Amino acid sequence: MVKRVVVGAHYGLRDWLVQRLTAGVMAAYTVLFAIVLMVARPTNYSNWRALFSGQAMKLATLLFFLSLCLHAWIGMRDILMDYVGALWVRLGLQAIVILALTAWALWAVQVLWSV
Repeated sequence: MVKRVVVGAHYGLRDWLVQRLTAGVMAAYTVLFAIVLMVARPTNYSNWRALFSGQAMKLATLLFFLSLCLHAWIGMRDILMDYVGALWVRLGLQAIVILALTAWALWAVQVLWSV
């Protein structure tokens, strides 16, 4: 009989589900955004600005970027856990990924709400 020792933070099904949900959100946004582009056909800066000035578009785009960051975090964390053996190197790389994703998310908020 094999006795399995479970260690770590017990990821697994929850993260698998979150990654699938965030992929669904990003896919839905991409399809809806493509439809909006076909209908609105923005050609200059003022048209693009008008497109992103509505609260619904801002919130949908923000949801897309937050989903992208969460999706990327789960993927990068799993890659680092699988392929980086040294704990201090893995934690350092994870910290860099967290800082980068946080900075990009904050930048997206700043860009969206400056319109």
